[in-house]
Amino acid sequence: LIIWLQGIWLPLHGYDFEDTPLWAGIFMLPLTLGFLLAGPVSGYLSDRFGARIFSTAGLLVVAGSFLGLLALPVDFDYGPFAALLLLNGLGQGMFSSPNTSSIMGSVPAKYRGVASGMRSTFQNSGTALSIGVFFSLMVSGLAATLPKTLSSGLAAHGVPAATAHQVASLPPVSTLFATFLGNNPIGHLLAGGTLDQLTAAQRATLTGHTFFPELVSGPFHHGLTIVFSVAAGMALVSAVASALRGGHERADEAPTTGTEQPTPKPSGAARPS
Repeated sequence: LIIWLQGIWLPLHGYDFEDTPLWAGIFMLPLTLGFLLAGPVSGYLSDRFGARIFSTAGLLVVAGSFLGLLALPVDFDYGPFAALLLLNGLGQGMFSSPNTSSIMGSVPAKYRGVASGMRSTFQNSGTALSIGVFFSLMVSGLAATLPKTLSSGLAAHGVPAATAHQVASLPPVSTLFATFLGNNPIGHLLAGGTLDQLTAAQRATLTGHTFFPELVSGPFHHGLTIVFSVAAGMALVSAVASALRGGHERADEAPTTGTEQPTPKPSGAARPS
């Protein structure tokens, strides 16, 4: 989502590449707002009615938001985009608080420190793994169509064919990270004097707000389709797992029969004086 905003949407709407990191964060605020709204409310309600319904529903909402993002054009209207971000945040908030409460509540009190550490370990490991997985999916999607599009686009605006082919052959991750860091992607790709060999009009076109976003919008949307489809599928699998979780009984609330007998002392136990 950040790269979508920084690399395509914000430049198309007149924002300088150097300013896109800040504005991308600002335009992503509906996601945070949704999480902040749903987290406390779903946590409170799950304490009364159980975690299963809220966690499962939250994951379904997350999957629906990803499917909604799939339906947006690359140059979208911000209103529907913000609504889908808000929906995604609401779904994450609905899932996170009840799920954490369910995990911690299912563990005996003396093991909750260990359980908390394991939960954090899995969450942080999953976050790190997801970055690699989704960047790999995005790069694979771009690699299928970006080189040809980039090469022909550069050559059509005066870049020598050999240079255009060389630049287009670079791994797409180079372009992604240039965008992510707020650099002008074409200025980054053609660094080393190539731009100086072009006319002022050609340089202005290549490094302007519209050339790169319009050039990569097709390949980038192909990558987005792969990423959001996988994300929606993972959310649906998680929803099934959440629906199959146990009931609302806590580990320290096990039912008693009222017939428990005191534990006998070992025969060799010392007697009080």
